[in-house]
Order: sequence, then structure tokens, then C-alpha cells
Amino acid sequence: MTAIVYVAAALAEIAGCFSFWMWLRQDKPVWWIAPGIASLCLFAWLLTLVDSDAAGRAYAAYGGVYVAASLAWLWAVEGARPDRWDLIGAGVCLAGAAIVLLGPRSA
Repeated sequence: MTAIVYVAAALAEIAGCFSFWMWLRQDKPVWWIAPGIASLCLFAWLLTLVDSDAAGRAYAAYGGVYVAASLAWLWAVEGARPDRWDLIGAGVCLAGAAIVLLGPRSA
């Protein structure tokens, strides 16, 4: 369930930020930010659903998923194929996220 929440949160955050990008950098109308704000609110709510004992740990692990999802967005939405360095970097980030989220904790 955590993986699904992280992926949904990443898509919501990227979509929200992308709407601001399009408004500010691609001269889209100001109304483009309205769905972006809603999407960013959804992102924040989704992160509260992660089963973690600490918010900071949940956010840190999310960072790896965000990197990988951003590269998927790059390819799917922006039409730019990630190169091998992008993929290696995303793999390293996902490995780090797994360590943060799944590493054994002492009581």
C-alpha cells in the first residue's frame, strides 16, 4: 500500500508543479494554476497516509520515488527519453528510499 501511496503522491506533486511551470514558463493562462493547487493539496494529503513512525522518514523515502516518477513524467508527458545516467540516478535514489523506509529500527 505504501508504494501505491508514494506513486500517487508523486504524480499529484509533479502535476501540481507542472501546472505552475506551464503558467510561468510556457505562457499558459493563469487558470492553469487552479488544478495545480488542488493537485498539490492531494499530494500533501496522500503523504499523510504513509505508514511511518515519523513524517521526516516518510518524506525522505518519498524522495526516491519522486525522482523516478519525475523521469517517467519527463518521458510520458514531455516526450524526452531519460538517458542511462537518469536511470542510474533513479535506481540509486530508489535504493536509498528502500533503505530509509525498510531498514531495521532499534527500539
